[in-house]
Amino acid sequence: MEWVLAEALLAQSRDPRVLLATLCRGEASAERVETLRFLLQRLEDEAVRGGGDALPEAAREVAAGYLVPLMRGLRARPAGATDCDPPAPHRRRLLTAAGAALRSCARLAGGSQLATTLAEEALRDLLAAGPAPGLEGVAEVAVEVLAAVGPCLRPREDGQLLERVAQAALSLALAGDGEAAALASGRLLPALGQSGGAVLRAVWGGLLSPTEPGRVGPRLQVLSALAERLLPETDEHQRSPDARCCTRFWQTVQAGLALAEDALTRKRARYLLQRAVEVSAEHGADCSSGPREGNGPSLFWWSEKRKDELLKFWENYILILETLEGNQIHVIKPVLPKLNNLFEYSVSEENVHPEKQDAGLPCQPETFPESRWLLHPSWHLCIYKRMFESENKILTKEGVIHFLELYETKALPFSPDVSEFIIGPLMDALSESSLYSRSPGQLMGSGSPLGLKLQRFLVTYVSLLPEELKSSFLLKFIQKMTSRHWCAVPILFLSKALAGIPRCRALGLEGLLALRDVLQCTMATHQILLRGAAQGYLLQTAMNLLDVEKVSLSDISAFLLSLRQEESLARGTSLWTELCEWLRVNESRFGRPSTCSSVGLQETCSLNAFVKNLVEEYVKPPAWEGETCWMPDWAEARLVALMVLLAVDVEGMKTQYSEKRRTQNVLRMFLDPLLDALGKLGANAYMPVLKADRCLQLLVMLLHAGAPRGPRAPDDKVSPLLQDLVAASAESISQFVLRRLTMSELSSVPDLDRGRLYLQVFTELTGLHREAGWKRGNPVWRVVSPLKTACVRHLQDTDGGQELTLGGQVQRVVSMAALATVCKVTDQKLELQPDPPDAGPVERFLASLPLNQMLPKPCPEEQNSDFEESSSSQGWGKIAAQYIHDQWVCLSFLLKKYHTLPPPSEGGPPEPVLPAVEMPARTLQSALEALTILPSDQVLPVFHCMKLLVPQLLASSELLCIEAFDMAWKVICSLSNTQLIFWSSLKAFVQFVFDAKVLTIAAKIKGQAYFKIKEIMYKMIEMSAVKTGVFNTLITHCCRSWVAPASEVTPGSLSTAKQYGELVLEACVFGTVFRRDQRLIQDVQTFIENLGHDCAANVVIENTQREDHYVRICAVKFLCLLDGADMSHKLFMEDLAIKLLDKDELASTSRARHYVNSQQHRVKNRVWQVLLVLFPRFDQNFLNRIIDKIFQAGFSNNQASIKYYIEWIIILILHKFPQFFPKFWDCFSYGEEHLKTSICTFLSVLSHFDIITQNIPEKKPPLKRALAVVLRWGLSHNFSVRLYALVALKKIWGMCKTWQVEDVDAVMPVIESSLSQVENMHGAGNAKRNWQRIQDHFFFAAFHPLEDYCLETIFYILPRLSGLVEDEWIPIDKFTRFTDLLPAAGLQGYLCATQLRDLRPGDWAQQDTGSNSGEADSPSEWTDVQKKVIPWKNNVPDLDLELVFQDRASRLGKCTGSLIVVASLIDKPTNLGGLCRTCEVFGASALVVGSLQCVHDRQFQHLSVSAEQWLPLVEVKPTQLRDYLQQKKAQGYTVIGVEQTARSADLTQYCFPEKSLLLLGNEREGIPANLIQQLDVCVEIPQQGIVRSLNVHVSGALLVWEYTRQQLRRQGAPRREALRSAAGAADTLCYKGNHLD
Repeated sequence: MEWVLAEALLAQSRDPRVLLATLCRGEASAERVETLRFLLQRLEDEAVRGGGDALPEAAREVAAGYLVPLMRGLRARPAGATDCDPPAPHRRRLLTAAGAALRSCARLAGGSQLATTLAEEALRDLLAAGPAPGLEGVAEVAVEVLAAVGPCLRPREDGQLLERVAQAALSLALAGDGEAAALASGRLLPALGQSGGAVLRAVWGGLLSPTEPGRVGPRLQVLSALAERLLPETDEHQRSPDARCCTRFWQTVQAGLALAEDALTRKRARYLLQRAVEVSAEHGADCSSGPREGNGPSLFWWSEKRKDELLKFWENYILILETLEGNQIHVIKPVLPKLNNLFEYSVSEENVHPEKQDAGLPCQPETFPESRWLLHPSWHLCIYKRMFESENKILTKEGVIHFLELYETKALPFSPDVSEFIIGPLMDALSESSLYSRSPGQLMGSGSPLGLKLQRFLVTYVSLLPEELKSSFLLKFIQKMTSRHWCAVPILFLSKALAGIPRCRALGLEGLLALRDVLQCTMATHQILLRGAAQGYLLQTAMNLLDVEKVSLSDISAFLLSLRQEESLARGTSLWTELCEWLRVNESRFGRPSTCSSVGLQETCSLNAFVKNLVEEYVKPPAWEGETCWMPDWAEARLVALMVLLAVDVEGMKTQYSEKRRTQNVLRMFLDPLLDALGKLGANAYMPVLKADRCLQLLVMLLHAGAPRGPRAPDDKVSPLLQDLVAASAESISQFVLRRLTMSELSSVPDLDRGRLYLQVFTELTGLHREAGWKRGNPVWRVVSPLKTACVRHLQDTDGGQELTLGGQVQRVVSMAALATVCKVTDQKLELQPDPPDAGPVERFLASLPLNQMLPKPCPEEQNSDFEESSSSQGWGKIAAQYIHDQWVCLSFLLKKYHTLPPPSEGGPPEPVLPAVEMPARTLQSALEALTILPSDQVLPVFHCMKLLVPQLLASSELLCIEAFDMAWKVICSLSNTQLIFWSSLKAFVQFVFDAKVLTIAAKIKGQAYFKIKEIMYKMIEMSAVKTGVFNTLITHCCRSWVAPASEVTPGSLSTAKQYGELVLEACVFGTVFRRDQRLIQDVQTFIENLGHDCAANVVIENTQREDHYVRICAVKFLCLLDGADMSHKLFMEDLAIKLLDKDELASTSRARHYVNSQQHRVKNRVWQVLLVLFPRFDQNFLNRIIDKIFQAGFSNNQASIKYYIEWIIILILHKFPQFFPKFWDCFSYGEEHLKTSICTFLSVLSHFDIITQNIPEKKPPLKRALAVVLRWGLSHNFSVRLYALVALKKIWGMCKTWQVEDVDAVMPVIESSLSQVENMHGAGNAKRNWQRIQDHFFFAAFHPLEDYCLETIFYILPRLSGLVEDEWIPIDKFTRFTDLLPAAGLQGYLCATQLRDLRPGDWAQQDTGSNSGEADSPSEWTDVQKKVIPWKNNVPDLDLELVFQDRASRLGKCTGSLIVVASLIDKPTNLGGLCRTCEVFGASALVVGSLQCVHDRQFQHLSVSAEQWLPLVEVKPTQLRDYLQQKKAQGYTVIGVEQTARSADLTQYCFPEKSLLLLGNEREGIPANLIQQLDVCVEIPQQGIVRSLNVHVSGALLVWEYTRQQLRRQGAPRREALRSAAGAADTLCYKGNHLD
């Protein structure tokens, strides 16, 4: 067409100058410039044939006078440009055409003068613009000019200019990201590369410079554009650099394969790799990228002797990389076996590298003669890196697991790259928590498969490492664990893997410090159990891997201090015993530090000597002591106490039988300095304060840490001996504490911390004496009374109206805290309370104190210059809040103590003796004020007071109590994110809002308080959905109060519980559907719990029982404790049963169909579980009320598990109450259409007819009735119904023969033959399999409705066998572990005693996949695999300067043809969506539809899979088709109809023109007759079958493919080569392997 246009112009005038001048006049447009380009190219052809001497001058005039000014005018619009400037697409088209025309001018001009001049000017513009923002257009025009004239420059004469242009182009390509950079790399540099080796060497030198990690993409873009020059297929470019021999080139390729984020960069890297392999195979010469460090292979090498092996390796390698681009696991998984083959190709058993042997290079002695890397392992690691970086986490997990399994099956040689990969990308991938989820079908709590594989891998890999490399690898591995924030699950399994490494001396002091840093990482999680378990594993790691000669006992003690004893390292645990044994074995091997230890003592190797010196140095007073100094740090006391206890236990291990006397002597030897100091505390008034404080801190820590945990705690000898030693000093300690608390010695803000220390010591002493038995003459008893008196005196002292002093206020705070402590201790031990019940002076004083009175801040004292700093740092508000908190602690003690006293007599004093107790309304009002004053973490004693006040006031002051409920709930909500104090505050809140007396009174008066309590109840249930454990606290408290003995609660409390039946109802069906991360945490916690005492965290950390399961467990155990003989209990259970049935009906009607494990399914399942638990308490009268609902539930569309429960309860009802048989028979009287398959439920009941009729003396009548029913349904047209009827028939017919039922002789032959036929059917069809399967079904083969009636069957076995998700399986041990309620006797037992508990789901589950399905899932290697074609989305312009990108798909570099598909007559969105996808895949230029609104249809989008985004869509309504076809005919298109007509051509014989338009007909009517007349030709598809037509989408797809096939064949190999050079593609067969869908 272009040639025709040029010839037409030349026919008008044979003088080309006239034509050129004419075209250069007028407004510049894309069409005008393109016409000029066509003419210049035609003139260029004539010049080659010897036409005219005037052309060079005319060409120079056009270039200098028209094209160059035009291109400069097309630079980017400056600010304030007008709208008349050309838009971006038009500008791009105009610039491309001008560049092509300029290239022809340069050739026509002759010589290189014009080219040199234009190149110099363009180079200056390019250097001035560069990649700077805002000058992109200038650089773009300069690149276009240089690309046009560059090939006209002469390599020798213009060599320097060429090199300068090449360097500038390379700089732009590597630095920029815009259109100019893309033009420089995709068009200019390849054009310059044609000039010879000098230019290529200049570009190559720039490419070899070091690369930033994030700039691999531009470098690969340049390399792919120059691939034909840098990787030549022939030897014609011998002077060009060979990229195959450059190590940096291959490093860049590997970076692109593994690290590039965009698919385009990765594809460029694959293209370079594939071209290098093809070039190497074609040349046939050996080559290598150069020597590597050590004796390993080069990054790339080629040997003609191993050509077949290398080609096979690289073929599989590139296939794997291309497959990974799809991110589809079902496509990738069959390819993974080829990855195993890569390792087989890559490892050689020879002692010499093949590349060196074949090349004749010298070889060094081998370190590992057994095997060698044939190909560099970094290539394999690129594949794993790509998998790890995938957005598809399933693919990431597959990649991690595949790598971890490598060393289990293959003996791979050592490589430093593998070690670096493990510490780098592998550990980064392992930080993703979702990878540790359980595999499908794996039981909960069985452990993460990836976690177990990680442990085996690390053990194997470390054992294979050379001894000299183990230390550095493990150190880097542990240091990597400190380099990022880890979630709880990954850090746990990494720590467990480290702990599993066999003992070796690999770590020194640096490794120990790194482990301590990892311990800090474990503290970042709120999952306490996982945190404690990880700490235990890290301690085991230290014991296994430390070289004790490189660390000292000081280092060990500092490391142990990082462990939390309340979470992991506690006495009595297996971990503690293991640590003691490790210390005993290595006691004499520990090294000496180069400096003094932290406490200033010279290190010794003996553990006993170290600990003895440690205590001595600790007790010594520090030299820096001052009277106003701050409190000592508790960490040092923790350290000393820990080491003392460890040393004592280590000493006890040295003898076979630990003697009490020996233990006492060792303990006294260590603690003599401490006991001596403690014994002098009371008498030595001049003992330094810091020394006394440090001794008391150590005393507290010893008592805390010395208490053993675990099952061996009762046999412990150390703790009693320690308590005896401390008790001997109790007199001195008590006197010291009394003096310090009461003699105004505490006068500064730091002294408040001392006061808390002394009160803590006082509490410990009272605990010791309480355990030993209280005596009136003991030292603590003698301290209590003077302490209270002195504290009251200090609180009554008002400073005589003088200005408040800091010392006075501090003393008041300490005094109130002391009284609060005394009240707490007294409340725990009644012996400390005075004998007479009357209130003493202390009680009267506390009850008369003004509540919530703020403690004024004192004025700063002149001599105390640091008061302002200390008080502000501590915060006086916090001090004042603590004062009010302690006041409410005392008040709660008074309310509890005097709450049960009888009311005062009529002749009593008019004034209240205890105002706060005798005026509860005023006190409750003050409590509300306290909630607004106190911080949320200080409100606990206020809640305790409310618990005692609200029951007294609910009837008389209901509004005040409601206000208390509301304000307290707001406090709880504000604490929901505070883990440490939330649960204690929630428990106190529940105790006063849901107190048994409060619930009783509220239910009795049915006022606003009753509804407020229910409102809070539902809010708490709602909160449980996001904070697991809230509902547990509520239901446990209520159930305990309702089943408590009558003496402890209000009489008739269970009858009151009926008013709150919704609480128990919601508890029975409670259970949230967890998110994946929550489910993972629960799985891992269950795994840790299943480890039992082997994991110290299970012993140390109390099981809070906050799982959602415990809500239902509590409700079930509560129901089992109810007595059916008690009327109130009976009414409560009946009311609950009715509500449960209503709940089931609501769930059934809320949605017509619910799916397996949906929320509706789970709720219904829980309903019937509880009904089964309640069934033994139902009598016949109550069943008369609910039997219809039960039978009606059997007709509902239920999931399998619910059907089993309904069938089970019907069996139990009929067995216990045969009176309900008539209602049961009525269930079979409905029509078959009404029943459908729900009749199978009742037929299943008949399969247990022998159990049902156990209590019926005369069995023959019901047997006859059952036989008639079964025979009727055995003739059903539904296969499932017939199958269930046959099972029931087999059971009933056997019973008929056993009981010799009469009047069945007529049907005997039919029954016998039917049963015989079904039992002996031949073949392997579905009927036989289904019959065998249903007979083996657990419900018919193993289940016994009476013997299997237990909690385990209801809540664990049956859900497990019926396919429920594991969240619904409640193991029976959880029922036994839940001890908040007494053991229940309502069921026959907890455990199932039959074979049912041993069945697995696989014993009866359907096996439709065939016997060999498992083999197909994991083949050794697939002969062929699915390979998805990845579109080439290249933003580099084509080398063909005439190519114009006119639409979005083309701008992405997609190859499009000239085919237009017209689908305006098609109606169905599915056909249009499929056609859209087909047209986009095969590169049609446009798809014409009747309305563009079809793209919004969901069916269209489902079939098109986003193809509409990459394919131009045109809207032409059916009424406009005639005009549209005529318009396209005028544009040169051939209009082809897809229709069967009298003159239609056979598709196999028809040759499609390049410009073809396919018109598709309507689905029903085809192409209308009026449009057939507009067609140039009709094409029909040859058919061999009977059906006369194909689906319109299929027909269109066949023709589109045939058009594409013919066009590809015409283009041939030259076009494919051009496309590959332009795009830098690795694989240009864009259509290979495609299928329609």
